[in-house]
Amino acid sequence: MERKIHTLILFLMITATAGAEAPDKAVIYSAYISGDMVRWKSVIDRMEEVKSRDNTFLLELVNYQYGYIAWAIGVKRNSEARRYLNLAEANIAVLERNKYNLSMVNAYKAAFYGYRIGLNVLQAPFVGPKSVESANLAMKLDPSNPYGYIQYGNSQYYMPAMFGGSKEEAIKYYLKAEELMASDAEFAENNWNYLNLLTVLAQAFSETGNLASAKNYYDKILKTEPDFIWVKDQLYKDLLKNMKN
Repeated sequence: MERKIHTLILFLMITATAGAEAPDKAVIYSAYISGDMVRWKSVIDRMEEVKSRDNTFLLELVNYQYGYIAWAIGVKRNSEARRYLNLAEANIAVLERNKYNLSMVNAYKAAFYGYRIGLNVLQAPFVGPKSVESANLAMKLDPSNPYGYIQYGNSQYYMPAMFGGSKEEAIKYYLKAEELMASDAEFAENNWNYLNLLTVLAQAFSETGNLASAKNYYDKILKTEPDFIWVKDQLYKDLLKNMKN
């Protein structure tokens, strides 16, 4: 009996210790909905320092770097964005050499080419086609991978119309990505990528004049995650003002 009690105590101690530090996915999700990019950065910095990294770990790290770089570009922290982009591209190169999940590898390559354009628009004629090619390859290699559709949608969304870009076409690919993510609990539950996709769709509908659809998506986001600060305190309020005007 005494041995069983000691075993139970040990189990409870281990469980309490394990719960003291949330998994990285949960930390990143919390950082995303709260806008705490300092916390986000601390995760990717710590992960980057890990010496023994398998392919699964590396792909997860690339996803978090991918999100942080986008934020850094958005707030004009270009030198920081370049630093993390270099790290992320090095990690993707390792995964590509290992031939690990090449659909995801090409989806991230498409995104990183897009980031290069965001940091220097003069690279667009040279890098833009590579981004589209990588996104197409990601979809071809795995038609069930939502990231390929997201990146192809991004290429259409940000490409000027005179060069063949189309926001309406982009929305079709975003919607396909949403369908794929929503059907998989791994994507749809407590995943910053899913919330981000819904936000991209809401913004895309707003920018193309479909305010009713934009509102539907913001309502959907806040039903999924009521504490999503960026949407709750800024984007949704901005949309409601536009609808009144």
